[in-house]
Amino acid sequence: MVKTKTRYVCQNCGQESPKWLGRCSGCEAWNSFVEESWRETPFASGAAGVPVLVDAVELTPEDRTSSGSPEFDRVLGGGIVRGSFVLVGGDPGIGKSTLLLQVAHYLAQRLDILYVSGEESVNQIKLRANRLGVAGGRLFLLSETNLEQITGVIKQLKPGIVIIDSIQTVYCGEVQSAPGSVSQVRECAARLMRVAKEDDIAIFLVGHVTKEGTLAGPRVLEHIVDTVLYFEGDRHHTYRILRGIKNRFGATNEIGVFEMIGRGLKEISNPSELFLSRRAAGAPGAVVSAAMEGTRPLLVEVQALASVTGYGTPRRMTTGIDYNRVSLLLAVLDKKAGFNLNMQDVYVNLAGGVKIDEPALDLAVIAAVASSLRDRPVGQEKVVIGEVGLTGEVRGVPQIETRVKEALKLGFSCCVVPRINVEQLTEVSGISIIGADSVQEALAAVLED
Repeated sequence: MVKTKTRYVCQNCGQESPKWLGRCSGCEAWNSFVEESWRETPFASGAAGVPVLVDAVELTPEDRTSSGSPEFDRVLGGGIVRGSFVLVGGDPGIGKSTLLLQVAHYLAQRLDILYVSGEESVNQIKLRANRLGVAGGRLFLLSETNLEQITGVIKQLKPGIVIIDSIQTVYCGEVQSAPGSVSQVRECAARLMRVAKEDDIAIFLVGHVTKEGTLAGPRVLEHIVDTVLYFEGDRHHTYRILRGIKNRFGATNEIGVFEMIGRGLKEISNPSELFLSRRAAGAPGAVVSAAMEGTRPLLVEVQALASVTGYGTPRRMTTGIDYNRVSLLLAVLDKKAGFNLNMQDVYVNLAGGVKIDEPALDLAVIAAVASSLRDRPVGQEKVVIGEVGLTGEVRGVPQIETRVKEALKLGFSCCVVPRINVEQLTEVSGISIIGADSVQEALAAVLED
């Protein structure tokens, strides 16, 4: 017999409680509990699955399908895996629907693609498709929010790929709560996941984000899916970065770079050259460094500005790099290298609107601040790479050879790297390598006349 019960669910983190609470004990959010009804169904045993030896599982090249976008394929780990369950999140208007519609257009030339929208009518999708030049192929459009109706169409059509835009608009009739609530998102995602695995259909979910920039809905949503992709970008820049946060079929933290133009998203095959294209010649406070995003080396320009403060407490501002990390590096620069920053406002920026959180940029940040403070430019031919410890030592970084080869490819002739990494670069020719054990040694090499 089916029993209907009532529970209270936090709409921020998904924690459940038998009674209403003013403050969630899990995420400490206020007034986030909402009453929801649910049905308790008796346990039904089904046929047990048959275990298979790992050596008996045969893979074929067809298990991955190219999306038609090399940048998108890179983030996915080499292409779309059949039966995969992918979540794409990002700020409103960043380009999530545009990217997936472009991918659907390419795949529709070979497969049946079902694009389900709960936020737009079929006519509205067609208007966007005309702007992007999407026409022809086997691309089917469906404007529907009822999960039972959507799964019925999937079972009937049997498409190769399904796109749900967005999961927060879909609702299940058996769950007595509003669309977008924790219970609805969790139940709808779980049922779509079973459809993906049972019918071997790749399903892409578009997810909303909160004002803090995290994916809306229960945290379990990110655990259910195979891959979590974040679409990042600044509204003041045309560049967009697709970043893989979780990927069961490839490397995590892989990125793809796009540019938003009038007819949709254009791929950027060489982002390093793009981010360095507008460098100012001989400007103090600008230093190039090499970061690793997944398996891709990325050259970025670290910019710093140090100026005498007009207030009692100096200001510290960062863009594209962690504020706390920069504060730590400024303390090292003050204590270990003798740069007095007590009366200096310091601003640090990664040019191009890119956001990177990697210790290998530490030495470049210190060099940029020192260059601005002394008003002495760093040579345009130099790339600075290295992690800095609290005692002022320069620590080694992984994949140093890949970073240096990227610098060599873009025409740089000198790299300042941790001394412990120098012996790993013995086979790299055509570029000068300077090793440093401490911040003082690195600054002497970077700021030399």
